[in-house]
Amino acid sequence: MKPSKLIIIAGLAVMLLPSCKDFLNPDSISTFDTNYVFSNVDDARKGVNAIYVQFGVDGFRSRLSNNMTGNTDIERQSGWTSAGDRYQIWDLNALASNGDLRQFWNAAYTAIRDANIAIDGIEASDALNSNDVLTAKMMNHMLGEAYTLRAYWYSMLVYYFGDVPNVRLAPKAGNDFFLPKEDRNVILSQVIEDMRNVEGKMLWADELPYGIEQVSREYTLGMIARIALQRGGYFLTPDLNMERKNDYLEYYQIAKDYSQKLISLKDRDLPADFRQVFLNNAKFISPVNDDILFEVPFSLNNGDVGWNIGITVQGGATASHTYGSENNYMSIPVSYYYSFDTLDIRRDVTCAYYQVNTSFVEEFVSGGVSNIAQGKWSRYFLDKGPGASSAKNTGINWPMLRYSDVLLMYAEAENELNGPTASAQEALKRVRQRAFDAQYWTEKVDNYVAGVSGSKADFFDAIVDERGWEFGGEMIRKYELIRWGIYSDKMAETVETLKQMADAAFTGTGQYAELPDYIYWKLNESGRFTVLNPNRKIAAAPDQTWTRSPWLLDLHNDATTYQQWITKDWRNYIDEGPKPGVVRYIFPIPEEAITNSQGFLKNDGYGF
Repeated sequence: MKPSKLIIIAGLAVMLLPSCKDFLNPDSISTFDTNYVFSNVDDARKGVNAIYVQFGVDGFRSRLSNNMTGNTDIERQSGWTSAGDRYQIWDLNALASNGDLRQFWNAAYTAIRDANIAIDGIEASDALNSNDVLTAKMMNHMLGEAYTLRAYWYSMLVYYFGDVPNVRLAPKAGNDFFLPKEDRNVILSQVIEDMRNVEGKMLWADELPYGIEQVSREYTLGMIARIALQRGGYFLTPDLNMERKNDYLEYYQIAKDYSQKLISLKDRDLPADFRQVFLNNAKFISPVNDDILFEVPFSLNNGDVGWNIGITVQGGATASHTYGSENNYMSIPVSYYYSFDTLDIRRDVTCAYYQVNTSFVEEFVSGGVSNIAQGKWSRYFLDKGPGASSAKNTGINWPMLRYSDVLLMYAEAENELNGPTASAQEALKRVRQRAFDAQYWTEKVDNYVAGVSGSKADFFDAIVDERGWEFGGEMIRKYELIRWGIYSDKMAETVETLKQMADAAFTGTGQYAELPDYIYWKLNESGRFTVLNPNRKIAAAPDQTWTRSPWLLDLHNDATTYQQWITKDWRNYIDEGPKPGVVRYIFPIPEEAITNSQGFLKNDGYGF
């Protein structure tokens, strides 16, 4: 079953609220209209649902959610091969005319506008303080939803554009909406405080009609921690330096307090089956009190998960199956694949080097080592094919925050404040326990955590690694590398590792010489793709049933030494950007917004 009613309802709710070309030129809304819409729970629900609509537009569903978040040490794409909009973003050279950035900007400020309308309407409504307990409870919860969704969009805007206009008022006649840029740290501090003020009156997912397909108290608590770490982290200044504010420890304390608050008030065991967490997305199952705290509720005619991210499926009119077509726009570097412990269950869930052909048969992925897919999602996992010629609109939900993230945020914040204490170690252990069969816990969990807990620096490095292994393909790594201030360093490390792997495969010597230069694969008795030697080099397969395909040897190129994607994908992240060693992750404000701002906005700094 696929309920996902929130987005469907939201589409109707738009008719109740004003439309506008952009946030800088809003149409006015009468006091009578807002008073009516937010005078009761049912109509207020429709008004709040309008905020969710922007998750269903291209600016989010195929752009911000996944397609705009490369390149990192665990996800990659070759931006230098085209001048198209998404390629400009991948290569860190996007123009102010970039259409993808414009769509994201407009989606963000439309959602913020609708959040402001909801906040203004609910706070002015007598229903917020109704004597009817259920009415007051639902109105207070919806107020928390609005503040949290507004916080999310501002968090993303400042990651992509730095200082941006801070629109906090609903579009009413007399309000000034031609605003200059606001310091991003002021914005983040404000949205954190907003959520802190409302979370105590919000409802848990198991108290809500749409569960984790709706913003809940646990998601808001998690977002307070996440944005507090963003506020306490590093950011790029207009003169291309990475800095953090002197008060950063105050925000690590907030991150610790609110992740700990969620753990104390609404703890839950991580589900034992890591793969099932993501299969649930394709099975349209959204369990509460589980790992995923909030997922974008795409309806069956919306959502691009399983179209532009996940395991490739070759479909079309001539295909023998009805599952349609899927291409993976963001692949996984093989250096990340081999960073996993070979016993880590998460590796083969996260990284897939097979595809599904038109005969609905699994086979070695086209492109081989350069095209490892995010294995957590695929239209191939749907119980029923949506049609031979289908592509977009899979209805597969997109996870926004997981409980394992809360545990690791707590461990990180506690370590920054107090070092690798017993509670920080325990949070890390809880995440690693799911990653390994119980028989390996002594070595892979207890001994491992003890080994990385000798110093704050060592434990931090372990957190960096663990977050990579836990969240691969979920497209949040970019934001972590930014706030840690290690973006360029990690890119350089990735390129060096890939070069060493290429050299080892070609010469047979070096640190990675035991890794497979070729892999041997076939379909097992169940018809599933299986590899004989994923972890080590072998001379030959035991029989003729195995197909040999180049693996790490394909990282080498006789003419250029290394495949060009190794040397070019991350070049602007390392030493060929405006300032070597600093990633210029900030993009220009869209020219449409500049034009409509009546001179209040301009693109300055950052080498633009």
